[in-house]
Amino acid sequence: MTKPIVNLIDYNPNWEKQFEYEKKRILDALGDKVVGIEHIGSTSIKGLEAKPIIDIIVGLQDLDEVSNFVSPLNAIEYEYVPKPEFKDRRFFRKGLSGQGTCHLHICQFNSSEWIEKLLFRDHLRLHPKVAEEYAFLKKELASKYQFDRPTYTKNKEPFIKKIIEKARKEIHSK
Repeated sequence: MTKPIVNLIDYNPNWEKQFEYEKKRILDALGDKVVGIEHIGSTSIKGLEAKPIIDIIVGLQDLDEVSNFVSPLNAIEYEYVPKPEFKDRRFFRKGLSGQGTCHLHICQFNSSEWIEKLLFRDHLRLHPKVAEEYAFLKKELASKYQFDRPTYTKNKEPFIKKIIEKARKEIHSK
């Protein structure tokens, strides 16, 4: 198994097309069980450097239905990867471990998991300065933890949580 490295690359406008392609395939495979599907993560923020992995979140009415999706998603190259640390979502990867091209996160629609992922994405899209701060942090962490993706990811969490809280306050003050 290849150890996942942190490899940030310049923003690629094709990431949006790649998301649209995967979205269609996922919707064709899962049908009307999907309540929402969104492009999240750094590849969804124009201009932001990112690991070249398309993050997709799918919202369902009932997370217990995911067991019915393992086979149809496998047919379109998404492998279910059990992650006990993810209590409120299920994780699928397209591509080999450490070399995945897409990460699919399935959660309950409008759950805190769903809302927080979209709050963070939307806040970065609306606030380019905050996106620049995030880019700087990611570059710093990527150089420090290039061969330790879990630590790289864990060290982004305080910034992400701070932005989600800030985004929540902005919404509630409107």
